[in-house]
Amino acid sequence: MQEPPDTGGPRPGSDGTPSRVRLLQGLAAAITEKGYAATTIADIVRHARVSKRTFYEHFEDKDACFLASYVAASEETLRAIDTAAAAPGLGWKERLHAATRAYLDALEARPEVTRTYLLEIHAAGPRALQLRREVHQRFADQLRGLVRMAREENPELRALSPAMATALVGGINELVLVAAEKGRAGQLRELADTAVELMRAVLVAPET
Repeated sequence: MQEPPDTGGPRPGSDGTPSRVRLLQGLAAAITEKGYAATTIADIVRHARVSKRTFYEHFEDKDACFLASYVAASEETLRAIDTAAAAPGLGWKERLHAATRAYLDALEARPEVTRTYLLEIHAAGPRALQLRREVHQRFADQLRGLVRMAREENPELRALSPAMATALVGGINELVLVAAEKGRAGQLRELADTAVELMRAVLVAPET
């Protein structure tokens, strides 16, 4: 397939979408089509409908594109959780459940890509592991914010320490990881009740 001609710099695609966004979308499409390991830069630019030259204007290699995709997807998921948790008229239990469903729905929307983020990010090197820790920390911070809101409604709930928030995020992520390993990345919302039950058990536990 002939590559689209270059015009000398980053440019939007025919639908007005910036080239960088198109490349991230192209990566997701390629992963869905054939998996990350088999995906090539040629596959990415084919789906993105840009040239290889445009790819290299934005990313050093496939792994760099993958990490940018991981960060962008994480940002989108964090926003989805904030939106769900901010819905009016929710009690703290409903807010926690809505936030959890938003998280799982975001992951379930692109099961093959989610599976790649969970199972193959380690192969992208030390920077990938650092990014993964940073993203998990952001989810832990977001969870602490949700718990602070819940405690305004019910002060008897246990405050969530940074370490406990990290442990909860890690536990929920492990549930998701196990599901992905079993080929169930498209049914992640089924984990919502278990994840909420875990968080509620911590929040209502007596202080030690």
